[in-house]
Amino acid sequence: MHFDQRTQTALRDAGLSLSDLKTVSQAIVETTQADADRLRAFFEGHDTVYSDMDLAHSRATFPEHTVSYCDLFTHGADIRGYLRFDSWGVPVEGGRVLSDDVVELKLGATVHDRVRFATSRDAL
Repeated sequence: MHFDQRTQTALRDAGLSLSDLKTVSQAIVETTQADADRLRAFFEGHDTVYSDMDLAHSRATFPEHTVSYCDLFTHGADIRGYLRFDSWGVPVEGGRVLSDDVVELKLGATVHDRVRFATSRDAL
């Protein structure tokens, strides 16, 4: 089950049955997988994306990135994986779809920040 013991106890005290908890937990897992699929499709659908990332080697307000691949997996409510561009890559530690043209990823080591990626600079 997705919920830890304290959360399960609090939800039961609030009136949810074990069956309700299992239903909600499964819905969270399914939603997380759907979000990971949409994030993956976003990057697979575009050769180039733009971000609000502050890059030391770029003077652009919204730097351009050539996408190589986005490999994501889920575990419970967590989205993890790796985003690879033409000359560098970064671990993904979470993410969400903001619109058809903009997604947000929580990036790991070397970046350690939430970064929005878009199909165009204007979308950011």
